[in-house]
Amino acid sequence: MKRREFIAIAGGAVAWPLATHAQTRPAPLVGMLFPGGTEGPFSIDSTTPFFEGLHEEGYDEGRNIAVEYRHADGHFEQLPALAEELVNLHPDVIVSWVTAASIAAKKATSTIPIVMGGVADPIGAGLVTSLARPGGNVTGTSGMSIEVGGKPLEILHNAVPRAARVAVLWNPANAVYQSGMLNATKAAAEALQIELHVFPATSSAEIDEAFKAMNRTHVEALDVLSDPLFAIDENQRQLIRLATLDRLPSVTGNRGYADEGGLMSYGPDYAEVSRRTGHYVGMILKGAAPGSLPIERATKFDLAINLRTAKVLGLTIPYALLVRADKVIE
Repeated sequence: MKRREFIAIAGGAVAWPLATHAQTRPAPLVGMLFPGGTEGPFSIDSTTPFFEGLHEEGYDEGRNIAVEYRHADGHFEQLPALAEELVNLHPDVIVSWVTAASIAAKKATSTIPIVMGGVADPIGAGLVTSLARPGGNVTGTSGMSIEVGGKPLEILHNAVPRAARVAVLWNPANAVYQSGMLNATKAAAEALQIELHVFPATSSAEIDEAFKAMNRTHVEALDVLSDPLFAIDENQRQLIRLATLDRLPSVTGNRGYADEGGLMSYGPDYAEVSRRTGHYVGMILKGAAPGSLPIERATKFDLAINLRTAKVLGLTIPYALLVRADKVIE
């Protein structure tokens, strides 16, 4: 995997005072806020790369740092309360995974350092005013998802050029991030002359209803906008099952989708984003000011294609697309 590139930073890092409560604790405390559950990308079970990055900075959970976890299980309305819970523990750093959790964390505190992980558009989300020098108490990594938000639809079009009517599944409960992704997808559809049909879903039950509506609309393919809700294992299996049952070629931004039986996925190398996020926490624990650490942006994006699923769908993936893939599942 390629390392993420830093945006140029002017000057050296400024020391940042850690929480005063650290003086009474045996080890620094790190709070972790997840919008999803214990499964899927940017969830508790996907933090191994994060802790590898933290280890490279000299910190290990249970040895010289303690960690408190909070996760919303896809219920984004719970994030503000969970962020407040973490703030009340007076951690030395809060790690907020992707956009909705990072917005909740910033609203909860302007003094505790916040390291965001994989936020799609930090400036557009109002988290920082500059990528090079964020200022304030927020820094971290960006998945650049908004900037490449139309790419999955383009890849889907390359795989199924006959599909003129494409469904888009999105989560309006994750409004800031999903709205940006939806706008990018609409722009790509216009350029490709694809007729989009947009379906909302904020729960497993609404995913079922969305697929029923897709059947009535006679769409020919499906673009699932990348979202923590859709990446929860149970929901992801549901999406794969329904897309296969309805014979809909589909794509999303979560690599695990293709691994588990979805047709295709395209998105940032989230494992490396997670690892680099761990480095940020280590730097802040050593005294770096978050506002002086530039946002680090993803530079590598993975395309995975499941040929077993393509065969089930009766679909032949063009050779030109296969040779672009980072992973082909046969």
